[in-house]
Amino acid sequence: MIEVIPSIALLEGKVVRTRQGDMNQLTIYDNDPIDLAMQFEAAGFSKLHLIDLDGAKKRKIVNYQILQMLTRYTKLQIDFTGGITRDTDIRTAFECGASSVMVATAAVHERERFYSWFVSYGAGKVILAADALDGLVLTKDWQRESADIKLVDHLEYYVSKGVRYVKSTEIGRDGTLSGPAFDMYRQLLEQFPDLKIYAGGGIRSLEDIEELEKIGVYAVIFGKSFYEGIISLKDFENFLLSRKEQ
Repeated sequence: MIEVIPSIALLEGKVVRTRQGDMNQLTIYDNDPIDLAMQFEAAGFSKLHLIDLDGAKKRKIVNYQILQMLTRYTKLQIDFTGGITRDTDIRTAFECGASSVMVATAAVHERERFYSWFVSYGAGKVILAADALDGLVLTKDWQRESADIKLVDHLEYYVSKGVRYVKSTEIGRDGTLSGPAFDMYRQLLEQFPDLKIYAGGGIRSLEDIEELEKIGVYAVIFGKSFYEGIISLKDFENFLLSRKEQ
């Protein structure tokens, strides 16, 4: 059964969404992150994807206090991402209650450091984030800085190292409500059938989630479809209940 995970992106303490990772295309929402997380938990979600956009910009973890508060006021397992570039960052994330972290930039530019984290903390705790535009991996908070590495080559390297969990977003679809990159996920799972893929970007309906499940995607992370009222919290709650009853 596919795992469905809501996301909260933080910038200067506010809940926001970007379009295709572009900070110039920013929507600010009138939601308190703690209250929002509690609503997600009440609706039946067990995990939360927390994005530290301040951390991504500054290349160090920033919103650790909100992470800490979320773990204090909810029982959600929190996957944290953004600004994890140093040993102190990953330690801070786990000390503040993160259940797992997703790392992108260090996995490209500091492979030995990323792999040391992977070995030290474990495969389910340190997850590779490999987000791409037109098949090329982007880093530096998606600000169109190409690593000049093909996504498939990047994954092949880490799969050979034992990595099995990966979050991959087709950046061109992020925040667009244009539908997920179904073909990309099909191709990745054909080439790497043992990968447990976290899909993100473009989710516009519950049917999209069902299609990703048919493809074999392990988990899906959603954001804008909820924030823009395309899929209501009640819709998700009913969806989760129906999955449990199957």
